Amino acid sequence: MNQNKKQQYAELAAQAEALVSSETDVIANMANISSLIYWALADVNWAGFYLHKEKQLVLGPFHGQPACIRIPLGRGVCGTAAQDNQIQLIEDVHEFAGHISCDAASNSEIVLPILKDGKVFGVLDLDSPLVARFDQQDKVGLSKIVEVFERSLNLEVGK
Repeated sequence: MNQNKKQQYAELAAQAEALVSSETDVIANMANISSLIYWALADVNWAGFYLHKEKQLVLGPFHGQPACIRIPLGRGVCGTAAQDNQIQLIEDVHEFAGHISCDAASNSEIVLPILKDGKVFGVLDLDSPLVARFDQQDKVGLSKIVEVFERSLNLEVGK
């Protein structure tokens, strides 16, 4: 991993940990993490969450242009990530079969599943106006931020 990117993601993970480590409100934590990512990463035009509810994804906290509110599992990049429980790193969304275009300015995307109790809780979704904006370094770095968020889910009241 490029040292600058590696260092940036280490700092972002530490900041995310500081934001969510003692907070039990999942919406507040998603809002802060999406804001943190959106303002820290260059060439990102959307960063946010979708929550898995009743065989679909429902829009959660985000930063960027208004977005699709509901996405069926298995549809688009987000729905595929949630259904398959696999990170989707898409260099050119226009080449992804079934891509759902919420923002015509988006050209690349990375979506990371979020697990709670071994089941898909939702996804973290990032879009960019640049083709091939996201790479393996982003996949590794964002995975660490997702791990921080997953740990915060266990802090929820009543858990």
